Amino acid sequence: MLHYFISMLSLLQNADIIPKILMLDLNSLAEFSRANCVSICAFLVPANLLTTLLTMILVALHRPSHYVWQVAGIGNIFASVMVLHVYTWFMIGVVMAPTYILLWLALTCLVVNVGAIVFQKRYQQTPQHSNG
Repeated sequence: MLHYFISMLSLLQNADIIPKILMLDLNSLAEFSRANCVSICAFLVPANLLTTLLTMILVALHRPSHYVWQVAGIGNIFASVMVLHVYTWFMIGVVMAPTYILLWLALTCLVVNVGAIVFQKRYQQTPQHSNG
């Protein structure tokens, strides 16, 4: 059985099939992003706003840092995907107000999420003094 597996693997490597299977075609991915722009933005805009709002709420309620990190991480993924989506439009030369608005939204969400993590770390390290 092992001999059969090794011979099949060497056959695949000799046929140069594995690199073709594992290759990620970025042009097709960018074309998919542009073709499905309305659907992608209909998901990413509310997802960015909700995760960023939830990050700020968790920091304001002094929730444990692993909750804040988790929500901010998810929000940063959404924001990064939106930045990449906007860059696919910039690649083909589409320079319009919606592209800049979406880019501004994504970058603002990234900054707020990272700022919330930094603020919470700094706030947790300062001791709380009570007058009682």
